[in-house]
Amino acid sequence: MGSTINESEEVVVLFAGDSGDGIQLTGGQFTETVEFFGNDISTFPNYPADIRAPIGTTSGVSGFQLKFGSVEVFTPGDQYDVLVVMNAASLKVSLNNLKKGGVIIANSSGFDSKNLRLAKYIDGENPLENHSLDGYEVHAIDISKLTRESLKESGLGVKEIDRCKNMFVLGFVYWMFSQTLDNTISFIEDKFKSKPEIAKANITALKTGYNFGDTSETFTTRFNVKAAKLPQGKYRNINGNQAIALGLISAAHHNDFELFYASYPITPASDILHELSNHKNFGVKTFQAEDEIAAACAAIGASFSGSLGVTGSSGPGIALKGEAMGLAVMLELPMVIVNVQRGGPSTGLPTKTEQADLLQAVYGRNGESPIPILAASSPKDCFETAYEACRIAIEYMTPVIVLSDGYVANGAEPWLFPSSNDLPPIKALKPKGDEFYEDKYMPYFRDENEVRPWVKAGTKGYEHRIGGLEKELLTGNVSYDSDNHEKMVHIRANKIQGIAKGIPQQTINRGNEKADLLILSWGSTYGAIETAVKELISKGVSVAHIHLRYIFPFPNNLGELLQRFKKIIIPEMNMGQLSVLIRDKYLVDAKSISKVKGLPFSVEEIKETILKEIDHG
Repeated sequence: MGSTINESEEVVVLFAGDSGDGIQLTGGQFTETVEFFGNDISTFPNYPADIRAPIGTTSGVSGFQLKFGSVEVFTPGDQYDVLVVMNAASLKVSLNNLKKGGVIIANSSGFDSKNLRLAKYIDGENPLENHSLDGYEVHAIDISKLTRESLKESGLGVKEIDRCKNMFVLGFVYWMFSQTLDNTISFIEDKFKSKPEIAKANITALKTGYNFGDTSETFTTRFNVKAAKLPQGKYRNINGNQAIALGLISAAHHNDFELFYASYPITPASDILHELSNHKNFGVKTFQAEDEIAAACAAIGASFSGSLGVTGSSGPGIALKGEAMGLAVMLELPMVIVNVQRGGPSTGLPTKTEQADLLQAVYGRNGESPIPILAASSPKDCFETAYEACRIAIEYMTPVIVLSDGYVANGAEPWLFPSSNDLPPIKALKPKGDEFYEDKYMPYFRDENEVRPWVKAGTKGYEHRIGGLEKELLTGNVSYDSDNHEKMVHIRANKIQGIAKGIPQQTINRGNEKADLLILSWGSTYGAIETAVKELISKGVSVAHIHLRYIFPFPNNLGELLQRFKKIIIPEMNMGQLSVLIRDKYLVDAKSISKVKGLPFSVEEIKETILKEIDHG
């Protein structure tokens, strides 16, 4: 019996299994292959916080979700067309989001009595055998057995052979989607070039999985997804943390600044340090500090010495950096602070996503301590957001916070990367002669934007004092004068508010100002909201979408835009933090829609919310 080819605009696949099953590698390789083919993609890696997650249990399941298509893709999808599971626990965790009639590919050896018991299925009730999956197209394959048989002459031990079973799965899925093995074979040869026997085993398992699909007569469903019509140019697959790193490098290297990045390892921000440490050829200096406080202070020291100082962390680490961030405000030195948000409070959900650090970013320091805040909306947007944060930090002599989160940090998509000619210049205010002098150098003499000059420590003729005590207006000397303090507080605040004059006017992303309902969003909710609004507008629903990159200060025209809409809702992965800021600033009746499950919004959740609000009139 021949297989049926489904012509599809987009397909959602979830790979799921134990953390030791190589799920993230499998998903990552499949992503690269379909991207090379020309599909638009969006991914969502989801894995447990435990370094050694409990094998066979639902809490130890690692997943990699991917949507790819011939059309523009904004999210990894709400429901799967194809579910690949390596054991009973991964099926139990994932089944609810599989479309009715969807395809299940299951490793039958992961459904033995031990695995069923660990996944807490009723004794003797194997879902592959009890007809509970009759609404789906189920293919139970003894992947472990077939992998062992294909590698019995390899000379490897059983443990090493079993590590190749993810390549069998990947080969089979490549067959199902009519994809080539070439990219993954090249990856394996490079990864294991010092261990040719391991490389050969993985390639054999990969080809065996592909051939198994090609020669078997039991599979009735295959998919064909054409290449997407993307703008011409050079693309690469990129996740949010990589994009932030490359944005920082580009801002520094393109504008002749040295980049210094200091951090302390923390999920999900650590990969920024890992990525930057690979680019010493661009003069990047990285420093793994002994703690979060040391990392922040080291970044300040780098900026005082004339480099662009950057530090990064997640919410708990940002809390520790708070005093140093206040010091950077007082010193008025350029500094970028990246917060890759995760579920909290405290250690919270280290590998899950959340947007709950917005008010921390705005208010989380002692004293009147204003810091500009930008938020990235997608993995590829992290590049532009990081670059823009560097521009504001340098041109306005201020620390700047970049808000990312676990969803965009680990998710990936195709990125049409720019040439150096596309990058805007960043110009620091530096003395070239006797500027900023009266009878001697005045380190806190300002231009029309209240910006003080950036002078490298030790520059002859420009020696000056810095510290955390309040500054005298021009000299920077310590001052306890009450009138001077009030004046300096206003100057620092006015400088930050003045940034709004140098950022783009806010636009409506989709829809128009005559819509009955506005969805206002920030950060990683962009993809689900943009997709939902696009689909509803095509069906005649009167809705519009505004998405914010600049959170503090807001764009100058935002208030005017908001006043044009009678109803405003703000979906957030928190308890309503942007809505607090919007209601306070603009006195509009913005309604908060909250989700705090450690998971992003689905498109259907957003659509249901919009339709419910419109129906209630």
